[in-house]
Amino acid sequence: MTPFSIAAPGRILFGRGEADRAADLIAGFGARGFVVHGAQARRAGWLLAGLRAQGIAVDTFACRAEPDLATLEAAVAAARACGAGFVVGFGGGAAMDLAKAVAALVPAPGGAMDYLEIVGRGLPLQADPLPFIAIPTTAGTGAEVTKNAVIGLPAHGRKVSLRDDRMLARLAIVDPALTDHCPRAVTLASGLDALTQVIEPFLSARATPFTDALTRPAIGLGLGALIRLMEDEDAEARDQIAWVSLCGGLALANGGLGAVHGLAGPIGGMTGAAHGAICGVLLAPVLQANAAKATGPAADRIAEVRAMVARALRAAPGTAFYALARWASDAGLPPLTAQGLAPEARPLAAEAALRSSSMAGNPVALGVADLVAAMAAAG
Repeated sequence: MTPFSIAAPGRILFGRGEADRAADLIAGFGARGFVVHGAQARRAGWLLAGLRAQGIAVDTFACRAEPDLATLEAAVAAARACGAGFVVGFGGGAAMDLAKAVAALVPAPGGAMDYLEIVGRGLPLQADPLPFIAIPTTAGTGAEVTKNAVIGLPAHGRKVSLRDDRMLARLAIVDPALTDHCPRAVTLASGLDALTQVIEPFLSARATPFTDALTRPAIGLGLGALIRLMEDEDAEARDQIAWVSLCGGLALANGGLGAVHGLAGPIGGMTGAAHGAICGVLLAPVLQANAAKATGPAADRIAEVRAMVARALRAAPGTAFYALARWASDAGLPPLTAQGLAPEARPLAAEAALRSSSMAGNPVALGVADLVAAMAAAG
């Protein structure tokens, strides 16, 4: 067996009601904290009240969209100004990424561009991050258990990562009850992101026995749960998709991703479209592109995924990936052009994708023409 390592948060709590323990557990990280929450500040009210009841001084910052460089710089300045000793991310994947990056950069000399990949200097962090505590309220990105934060750079038309093993959360609390009654469109996009993030690490050239143990059982489970949630609110399905999201975060942190995420970064930077919606619409076309070129063990794994998708959608195996694309469209997922990607921009997105770290995990070699064709198939 090839040697492998496992990167994970210091402690993970999973289950309904686990968020009730948040204030007590967070109190151990210091007397002054900084909470990054989503656009709806009232959702974090119970957490802020609990922390203040513990005698903790808390400042807050609202993450109203997927974070860009200006937002990150403003948040870092606010956290430094209040003397924060720890950072809590409470919200969706955007709030998780912003909070994680703030925790990394508050102690760091220099600015964000010194540490961001690709368009920045890509330097390693020169100081240990502040303790980061993650409490997700959507099920999709798995950002509560990953070691990178994705930041948009509008001037460059890119989304890039700040990445370091020390950015892993000290504590991640995944309480599916916090995702109950999440809006349907958000549930669909984030759920498809969660599905992508168990499929791509399963197919990854960097897959390990650890990532296989997480991803193989989660693929059918995740798609089945998402199908039920598109029909009606379902607490058990919420629990399942939260678990799949957690598995996907752990898997991608340890086994890599693939061409869907390779494309999603550049497309997100070019369009501003939601990450989950981009991944969701690209998933089936990229699976088809990989299937067309795969041989040997890679082809066997793709066949496994095809069979799981076929069972969940009650489709013939040969049409499973087409059925997945149709199902997502019927559920309301917009095509790629409606998300803002003009056809003439596809080659540029493909070329940028080939330079992304995610492509290293793709099970087969795809070129610009393959990626452009996959984007065209995504509408």
